[in-house]
Amino acid sequence: MAGASSPYILLKEEFIQRADEGCEIPETLRKRFSSLDPIKDGWNPEAIDPLYDELMDLPSDPSLAKKEPNDLPAIRALRPDGPRDLSWHPAKDELSDRLHGAWTGRCVGCALGKPVEGLGMSRDENGKTIGRRKIREYLEKRGDWPLRDYFSSRDIGDGYTIPKFHSYRENIAYMEPDDDIHYTLVGLGVLEEFGANFTWQNIARYWLSRLPMTAICTAEAQAILNVQNCSRRGFEISRDADWVRRYRNPYREWIGAQIRSDGWAFCCAGKPELAAEFAWRDAHWTHERNGIYGEMMFAAMQAAAFVETDFERIVDIGLSEIPRDCRLAGWIHRCRKWLAEYADFESCMERLETEMGLMHHVHTINNALICLIALHYGKMDTTITPAIAVMCGLDTDCNGASVGSIVGAIAGRKNFGGQLADRLNDEIRPLMFGFERTTMRELAERSAKIQSVL
Repeated sequence: MAGASSPYILLKEEFIQRADEGCEIPETLRKRFSSLDPIKDGWNPEAIDPLYDELMDLPSDPSLAKKEPNDLPAIRALRPDGPRDLSWHPAKDELSDRLHGAWTGRCVGCALGKPVEGLGMSRDENGKTIGRRKIREYLEKRGDWPLRDYFSSRDIGDGYTIPKFHSYRENIAYMEPDDDIHYTLVGLGVLEEFGANFTWQNIARYWLSRLPMTAICTAEAQAILNVQNCSRRGFEISRDADWVRRYRNPYREWIGAQIRSDGWAFCCAGKPELAAEFAWRDAHWTHERNGIYGEMMFAAMQAAAFVETDFERIVDIGLSEIPRDCRLAGWIHRCRKWLAEYADFESCMERLETEMGLMHHVHTINNALICLIALHYGKMDTTITPAIAVMCGLDTDCNGASVGSIVGAIAGRKNFGGQLADRLNDEIRPLMFGFERTTMRELAERSAKIQSVL
């Protein structure tokens, strides 16, 4: 198994995941799990593996599975009507500027949220999320509420542990390494190397040749481990995507795929259906169901943002590429009602935390709703929107980056506004072979080159 947690914790997460899939778990199986000792049995395969196998052999809810397929034709058969291609034909200079804005927005949002990613995932003694309140407390004590600048690392003796990042206000000068940026680079790199007919196996090989294993987390780490374990000489992968994404992978509906949407979307500017298809190819070997849909929806939204500026229109286009009755779509419809009901993002977040406070802090669905909240209350502003995404808590750097891509694509680099972009000096220093040091402008030009032939 992969991940920072013990096999015991992964099995515990799998019980939650199987219940989310509508699986009826026998009480006898739950009791056998509860009899395990988290410490003594934490790394004991003889105790863990039989329970894990029995849990995975249980049938899912067939009615829910029918609403939430994993294969692309079935997903498309269940999606609402949508524009598919927005027929955007910009001049070369406009395309380069808008792509430059999109890359810049992703980096700004990521850097803004990176220092408080751990703080945003805080829980109380009952397991409910309190990250938003912790972030507000941190900012208020430093006179920085509401957030409009990068976080300050100054120690005022309030007990907060300060991670050693390069994304604090006092020292920020470039976009430092982060998986939210690495995967955007992967999308561009795969399309440059393999073209529009790339496969999920191409992506897996690209990861293995370009990304250090220490830079890969949760679902991605387990999937790439599964690929390695089922690869033969010459790197022929002997198992299908269904096994690769599912074997010992309780993270398969978490946010890992959703944060990988941008690289495909940037190269498919104005083509939401194609962006969603590329996102599906990327997601379906590491994730299932709503984990896949999160990447497809955000890829479509980000591709649409090069043409559309209206929040509601962009969300509708995103929804048009995923099953209309999946859980992600259902929660988005609920959230849109909240947006009409509450005057500010904190009131809306109170509602989200009341209804979804026990959902894992890196699940796809709750973080997707935070992105919608930020886009709505931030009014597509290139500073306020990612700042709200971060102030909402949970996966702060992921959500800041995702909405940053959208507002950056709308604004372009020339109209990006604010001081956040300039402080990055247009530079990215990834922890990724072949992309050790680059600029956002160069990446925009490379994305434009791919976009022109798709």
